[in-house]
Amino acid sequence: MRGTKPHMVTDPEAVGVLPAPGWFTDFARAEWDRVMPILTERRILTDADLGSLENYCIAVATVRAMEAHLQEHGHVLIDVEGKMKRNPAVGVQSDAMTRARLLAAELGLTPVSRSRPAIREEDPDDGDNPLDVS
Repeated sequence: MRGTKPHMVTDPEAVGVLPAPGWFTDFARAEWDRVMPILTERRILTDADLGSLENYCIAVATVRAMEAHLQEHGHVLIDVEGKMKRNPAVGVQSDAMTRARLLAAELGLTPVSRSRPAIREEDPDDGDNPLDVS
């Protein structure tokens, strides 16, 4: 990538480090504890983003829980007729991986999302509004 890396725009209403919700699983709490300091240091996480952060942590926790299940029971099961069948945990894990990846990008937790230019508020008095037809 050429040029300088764009600077992230901080939010004056950014939240500080908050404890993980009490109802989280151990996997979800571990992910919250890992990423919350990163996001608060960047000063970009607001109250409006906490739902996305919760969902991200739940998705990561689901990936880890399904991996533990798959390691114990395998990716393939034998049905009552003796035929091999894909373990349903494979699909659950795959869906959770997709959700986690999308939410991580929204929260700026992936290398690609951190390299994109930050959205900056335009000065309403700049006089260059292309939609102003007056």
